Amino acid sequence: MSTFDVADTLVALCRQGRFLESGDALWSDDVVSVEPFTGDMATLRGREALRAKSEWWSGAHEVHAVTVSDPFVCGDSFLVRFTFDLTVKATGERRVMDEFGVYDVKDGKIVAERFFVPKSYFGG
Repeated sequence: MSTFDVADTLVALCRQGRFLESGDALWSDDVVSVEPFTGDMATLRGREALRAKSEWWSGAHEVHAVTVSDPFVCGDSFLVRFTFDLTVKATGERRVMDEFGVYDVKDGKIVAERFFVPKSYFGG
């Protein structure tokens, strides 16, 4: 698959709420994921680690709605904006989560993903 194909597939699956399936279909075996925070899940490597993170996230949040932008493509990379209306299950707090995912593609698979959030998420 081309970068365009991978991007279109990711967006289509995510718009259907099929986030775990998108990873299963598109991650390379040695995929790397980088989150914008510190801790155990800040940088993960490998399909199993990313799947575990995705399962944790799905279990920790109730998603009421999600908006997924069209992909923006440049060479072997693309980015997608995600806007979630969600409730954090542990606290009951309902909020809007806005983030950009940047994906690198090689041989038709996602080899790296990085997530970016507004600085206000860090209190700034």
